[in-house]
Amino acid sequence: MVRFLRRHSLDKSNSQNHLRQQHESGSGTESDDTEMTEPAGNGGPPLSNGRAPPRSRLARDGPPSDLDIMKEKFAKLLLGEDMSGTGKGVSSALALSNAVTNLAASVFGEHRKLEPMAPDTKERWKKEVGWLLSVTDHIVEFVPTRQTAENGTTMEIMSTAQRRDLQMNIPALRKLDAMLIGYMDNFVDQTEFWYEKGGDNKRDDDKWWMPTVKVPAEGLSEVTRRWLQYQKECVNQVLKAAMAINAQVLVEMEVPEIYIESLPKKGKTSLGDAIYRNITDEEFDPLEFLESVDLSTEHKVLDLKNRIEASTIIWKRKMQTKDTKSSWGSIISFEKREQFEERAETILHLLKLQFPGTPQSQLDISKIQYNRDVGYALLESYSRVLESLAYSVMSRIEDVLEADAAATNLTASEAARRQMEMNMPRKLDAREELEKLNEAPASMTLYDFMGWHFDQDELMRKKEEGTLDEAGEAMLLKKAPSLAPKKFSYVDSLAGGMRSPSARH
Repeated sequence: MVRFLRRHSLDKSNSQNHLRQQHESGSGTESDDTEMTEPAGNGGPPLSNGRAPPRSRLARDGPPSDLDIMKEKFAKLLLGEDMSGTGKGVSSALALSNAVTNLAASVFGEHRKLEPMAPDTKERWKKEVGWLLSVTDHIVEFVPTRQTAENGTTMEIMSTAQRRDLQMNIPALRKLDAMLIGYMDNFVDQTEFWYEKGGDNKRDDDKWWMPTVKVPAEGLSEVTRRWLQYQKECVNQVLKAAMAINAQVLVEMEVPEIYIESLPKKGKTSLGDAIYRNITDEEFDPLEFLESVDLSTEHKVLDLKNRIEASTIIWKRKMQTKDTKSSWGSIISFEKREQFEERAETILHLLKLQFPGTPQSQLDISKIQYNRDVGYALLESYSRVLESLAYSVMSRIEDVLEADAAATNLTASEAARRQMEMNMPRKLDAREELEKLNEAPASMTLYDFMGWHFDQDELMRKKEEGTLDEAGEAMLLKKAPSLAPKKFSYVDSLAGGMRSPSARH
């Protein structure tokens, strides 16, 4: 410090002597005067020695470069969102989950119309979500591989490869992402419906913040109406695929101990007497149960989800415990408890179908908040924001169709008849979906949904044995991921909105 002060004082005295000599001689170049009087690039005064102070990153001219943005994002991730650097931030998994959620909110939060995304916004989404997903390229696991030595000896060694679930789900989610962006691009240059401008928006329903849709007095043309229905069904398929992935990831996440400690000891206590009697009744009908429960508001739907999920966790723990003297013990038989759990999961599945935009339950929030698996965090957050975007696009299409029905003075029955006449798939029906669950196999893969119908492991085994035919080789090359997918069950589906965990610390 002393050495610095001495040097500063010497520079100051030398500068004063130099100025005195210039004043006395009347000489001095214009460039010298400019150097001494020109303000610094960041708006601050010049140093006494004529040097400009260092310019901060925020004061640089022009917009920040991609490198600067990437540095800032990954710095926040490394700090766990604790900018003080004291180590009090959240885990890496939660930081990445919040980063994906916040990015989607900033990109899609103001997209409230059926129109293509702005080119710069679309480019920003692709670029920044690619940065965050690049972490998954370095999450690996050991897999056995065959290696042939120079002498022809074949041996089996362990090598690293991208984790199985990430290798299968990340490309699938990227495809769903591209499909959604493409569906929004399809609404370019359409002229048969428009939106009220600014202060003219007088919407008074539960979506008062959304712009009001306007259609011609005679309604939409038949071609446009059919096209909108087709777009809606396409988006609905993306929504169901994103829900399936999100549900499976949430099922794979561990239930936090802090959530288990908050549960009562009996499932009956969590459900309440009335709901418990309905679920444990010998003649249980899930559709009649939902009709008997008040689901008039979003809060009541969420409360029912929380109660049923809590009772499911309690029953699962009781089935897994081996200590009969434990406080979790019960006199109810294993078969009965398993039956109650299946009924509860059926109710949850039907709730997801009827109320796809319901907020995340307490169990989902706890899993996301206390999850430590970075791969699960990225899969869950990415699938959740895609699910939310698909639901939002579907809602905007439904707004246009409702405006068309109002313009043509259609009743509800007439609108349903028109939809059937157009021979288009209808909105998911709870009873039909329940029948499908009873008739369908136990599970279906996401690749079955997207058109990939063969077993990768079987093809790889035949290839190693040398028994793979030409058709199998063609199928192997056509396959996008290189490993067989994990089975997904729509019964386990858990839908959630695009929301970050409410509790951060």
